Amino acid sequence: MLSDAEALEVARTAQVVAVVGMTDGSKPGRPSFEIPQMLQERGIRVLPVNPLIKEALGLPAVAHLADLTLKPDVVDIFRRAEAIPEIADELLALPAGKRPKTVWLQTGITHPESEARLEAAGYQVVSDKCLGVLVARSGR
Repeated sequence: MLSDAEALEVARTAQVVAVVGMTDGSKPGRPSFEIPQMLQERGIRVLPVNPLIKEALGLPAVAHLADLTLKPDVVDIFRRAEAIPEIADELLALPAGKRPKTVWLQTGITHPESEARLEAAGYQVVSDKCLGVLVARSGR
């Protein structure tokens, strides 16, 4: 698990963020849209990952992490804790060249078993923290 200072550094330097569970903005006020929108406004490239939408923020959405054509620096997850093992399996199945460095579980989301599996495979893991808050705190 990354320290607060390490998580802040990830937020400060991330250039490409895949957002699992991103929504399309059709329901105003949802963090799963507002946080990626804020990231995009601050110059971070956002990659929507959600099989239930076709696009978000004018960007095409993909159904699964394996469908991404660009390697993200961070995978930011907006899904309930019970979905984390399946997402961890997706991340662990990615070929080395498509693996992000950091997996970020948004505020209120933790899954210690999956976090341990991801860390054992070499991923940096942040859980129960808002990427948007740390990006803003980093001065971006």
